[in-house]
Amino acid sequence: MTGSTKPTQARRSDATRTAILDAARERFAADGYDRATIRAIAKDARIDPSMVMRYFGSKEALFAAAVALDLRMPDLTRMAREEVGRALVGHFLNLWEENEELTAVLRVGVTNEAGAERMQGIFRDQLLPMARQVCPDPEQVPARAALCAAQLLGLALTRYVLRLPPTRELTHEELLAWLGPTVQRYLTAPNP
Repeated sequence: MTGSTKPTQARRSDATRTAILDAARERFAADGYDRATIRAIAKDARIDPSMVMRYFGSKEALFAAAVALDLRMPDLTRMAREEVGRALVGHFLNLWEENEELTAVLRVGVTNEAGAERMQGIFRDQLLPMARQVCPDPEQVPARAALCAAQLLGLALTRYVLRLPPTRELTHEELLAWLGPTVQRYLTAPNP
């Protein structure tokens, strides 16, 4: 009998963990890190708040697990070198349009240490390797990747978080035309 209950308990445990993560993603996206509470997340997941702590230990750990983002960075080595800036801007525009978790991470990243650490991890693990693919000087990769991040996060902040009307009114083509060459220069130009 004990052999048959373990798979059932494991499935129940997986279902509970999934329910918590789904509720946390929605709550963090809607309320931001500071206003999202363990109690509200537990209520959304239809479980006791102690279960959230049992599975994740802390709000910070829950946030990190809930927003494990894969930016699905394009392989820049497979495109013409002069196209990488435009391609990267287009890639990020598409990501921001379809993934509200990115908006949640950005909101939290500017207001909370756990969020900032999550953003730093995404930068380190996903944006730096992408910049290494095309940067002409390996020693400049961190600085050039940081400049790209400044442009792309600045766009996201003004367009998707602050919702500044002039930024919201720009079409994708206009954004590609304005930002593509800037990101291109950051990634591939010789030293300034």
